[in-house]
Amino acid sequence: MAGTGEKGPGRGPGAGQHFLLSAAARRLSLAMVARLSDDDAQAIFRNIRWCDTRGEPVCPRCGCAAVYEHRSRRIFSCKACEKQFSVTSGTIFHARKLALRDILLAIAIFANSAKGHSALHLSRDLNVQYKTAFVLAHKIREALGTEMDGLTASGEVHVDGAYFGGYVKPANWKENRRDRRLLKNQNGKRRVVIVMREVDGRTLPFVVRHEAHAVPILEQRIKPGSTVHADEARSWDPLHYGGLDVRRINHQEAYSDGDACTNQAESFFSRIRRAEIGMHHHIAGPYLHAYAHEMAWREDARRIDNGTQVLIMGLSALTHPPSWTWKGYWQRARRKPSPSEGHHP
Repeated sequence: MAGTGEKGPGRGPGAGQHFLLSAAARRLSLAMVARLSDDDAQAIFRNIRWCDTRGEPVCPRCGCAAVYEHRSRRIFSCKACEKQFSVTSGTIFHARKLALRDILLAIAIFANSAKGHSALHLSRDLNVQYKTAFVLAHKIREALGTEMDGLTASGEVHVDGAYFGGYVKPANWKENRRDRRLLKNQNGKRRVVIVMREVDGRTLPFVVRHEAHAVPILEQRIKPGSTVHADEARSWDPLHYGGLDVRRINHQEAYSDGDACTNQAESFFSRIRRAEIGMHHHIAGPYLHAYAHEMAWREDARRIDNGTQVLIMGLSALTHPPSWTWKGYWQRARRKPSPSEGHHP
C-alpha cells in the first residue's frame, strides 16, 4: 500500500504501481501555488504557524493573544508589549524581503524535487539572484535538519559511512602524478557522512572527518540493547564492546546473509549520491551536513504526498528561530565577525 510499501493500490489500473507514480503522491501542484494571491499565501502561513489557535496570531515576544491587525500592512501589534510583528517574525524567514507567495512557491518546488533542487535552478524558477536562492534553500535545509540533531536510534539500526569531497585532480603527465590515497597528497577537504538508520524508523546522519571518529557518537546516540548492523570495516570493531548487539556483514562475500545487512544505510547513500551526481555536483565542505540532513528527510518522507510535505516543511520553518548561519550570510562573509558573534564553521 501507499503508506507501507513499494506498491500502490491492489485494485484497478494502478495495481502494482510505485507510490511516487500514483495519484496519491500528488496533492499539490506548482500551478496551484502560483495562482494564489498574497492574501491567500498570508492565510496559509498564518494557519501553519498558529495552527493551535486556528490562524489567530500570537505575539512571538510575550505570547499574548491580544493582537490587532494593521489594515495598511500585513503586520500585527501586540496590545501587551506593543511589539509589531509579521507572520514570519522570529522564524527562520525573519527579516525576509521575498513575498510570502514566493517563499511558499520555493517550499513547493523544494518538496517536488525528489533528488534535491539546486540553487541555480531555484533562482531561475523564482527570478531572483543566485545568492537569494542559495540562502533560501539552505534555510529550508536547516529547518528540516535541526530536529535530527541529538535524536537517538533504537531497535534494529543499520550503520555505514560514505566519503564525500576532497577530490584531487590527477596531473596531466604520468610522471607528475602522485598516489592520491596518501594523506600528504590530499587536500584535507574529504569528509565522511555517517548514517544511523532504523528499520521502519528514522534516518539520522552526521559528519566526521574519519569513519573511526564516529564510534563514540554512535555509542552515545544508539540506545543500549539495540541491534546494530555494520559492514566488515575495522572502524566498527569497537562497537562490539559498547553494550550493543552488533552484527556484521562482509560485503566482499554478500550484501545480505539473512542475519545482517546494511541495505537501509545503502539506500540513503544511493539517494545522496544521486543528488551529488545529478543535481548539486558539489555537496562537500562545511555544509555537507545540511545536504545529508535534507536527503535523510527526503528518504523518510518518500511515502508522503507532496502536499503534506509542503505543510511539514512550512511548519518546520515557521517554528525554527532565526538562523545565525544564514541571516545576513552574504554580508557577514565580507567582514570579520565581532567577538560577541564568535566563530561559526
